[in-house]
Amino acid sequence: METSQKTAREIYQDLKSNLSRKRFGFGEKAILVNVDLQKAYTRPDLFKTAYETDPKQLIYINELAEKFRNLGWPVVWTYVAYMESGEDCGIWGTRTDTPDSLQNIKFGSDRSELDDRLHIDSEKDVIYCKKMPSAFFETQLQSLCVWHQIDTIVLTGGSTSGCIRATAVDSLSRGYRTIVPEECVADKHESYHFANLTDLSIKYADVLEVQEVFEYLQK
Repeated sequence: METSQKTAREIYQDLKSNLSRKRFGFGEKAILVNVDLQKAYTRPDLFKTAYETDPKQLIYINELAEKFRNLGWPVVWTYVAYMESGEDCGIWGTRTDTPDSLQNIKFGSDRSELDDRLHIDSEKDVIYCKKMPSAFFETQLQSLCVWHQIDTIVLTGGSTSGCIRATAVDSLSRGYRTIVPEECVADKHESYHFANLTDLSIKYADVLEVQEVFEYLQK
């Protein structure tokens, strides 16, 4: 195993300036999948489970969503929420049981609500409740992609080390070109965030600056 005294941020910046893999690139038609941008994870002023990496994250995501809609391309928002019993969280919910625990994000709670700063089109956008890390797991996302003849998935949201990574792995496994705009994903700690951006970039996705995604959509 290679060792290093560099931080995860420094390792990611080294990779970014000298990519070791060719890109998957953009395809012909994309879907925007915004993962778990709910108050439990986007409002550090309210909940200690929340996080912020780039303060303009939600602004960029709103811009992406508008550009996707203008192209007639699908926009998806996911959130997690569970029954009062928490049984639909399964084994994932057995490690802790505090008011901040995952299985205690209840339907109808403030923690389950998508962030008020998001611009969601209630007529055009698709909203899925998911129970596990990947946005593909037991949702209709795969069917939606097939219906729209999608070949590219643009992923935003959080966390980088959790649900973004899980969705990116599932996306690649299903044969989709997977794009992660780095300013549009966030995590609790920069080490988790940048370590997973590095891993995603090497293995599973193209991690790009959001401006490059805007340029693709403009073309």
